Amino acid sequence: MKRKIILPLIVVFLIISVSSSTLFVHCKDGGSAVDTTTIANATPPPPVLGHTIIETLPHDTSFYTQGLTFYKGELYEGTGDPDSAGKSRLIKIDLKTGKPLRTISLSKNFFGEGITILRDTIYQLTWKNHKVFVYTLSDFKKVKEYYIDTEGWGLTNDGQKLIASDGSGMLYYYDPSTFKLLSKSSIMEGNANVYNLNELEYIDGYVYANQYGLPYVLKIDPTAGRVVDKYDVNDMWTRVKAIDPKFDVPNGIAYDSTTKKIYVTGKYWPEMYEIQFRQ
Repeated sequence: MKRKIILPLIVVFLIISVSSSTLFVHCKDGGSAVDTTTIANATPPPPVLGHTIIETLPHDTSFYTQGLTFYKGELYEGTGDPDSAGKSRLIKIDLKTGKPLRTISLSKNFFGEGITILRDTIYQLTWKNHKVFVYTLSDFKKVKEYYIDTEGWGLTNDGQKLIASDGSGMLYYYDPSTFKLLSKSSIMEGNANVYNLNELEYIDGYVYANQYGLPYVLKIDPTAGRVVDKYDVNDMWTRVKAIDPKFDVPNGIAYDSTTKKIYVTGKYWPEMYEIQFRQ
């Protein structure tokens, strides 16, 4: 059915509608109005950006990478092992050679996950054990254990609070002295909830997160609870898979605040990459 349009009325109506951020379109035959508020208020998805590989470095292919972090210019890695209990580790690594400088293994009952270091103290999550292990930096001596209510996936810190993920779209903020939950935030990408947040790294006010099973690193504004940029790392994933299909998903982001360099790797990957994200 054709409808007559009276232009002056439509123009006036649109001016009024735009000022109220809501647009209604009425049909001459008295049909129901269409509320396009959702369209007007839609948040666009973040841009998908690339990166530049600055340097390629060796990475131990026995490391099922769960956490990766720099502290005072030194590289540390936390690993798990989905096929063999007792091979979860905490490791200090020589960046240039990829060789372990110090290692401890978790009990065979624990599956190691994300790590972070705050005030010369190392924190390591476990996957389904609801345990957080706390170590002294100098000798990897375990000094505390905390309980965590969720699964443990990724872990980082903002200099004051510990920030954890559990494989959902939530970020959890904990007191480092007690591991008391302080707050949590549901992260949005455009108008959709994020999912599969995994390894985390805090860089200059933003949380960078691997999205498990996908070739993306998400840049999250933790104050707004939103993904502001999305970085495609599929080229590196494709590169290592071409070497050997056993090399698993991207996982591992580390920022050296001393040199301002960013490094990424993956589970069982033979290489670690110094990269620069494009803006």
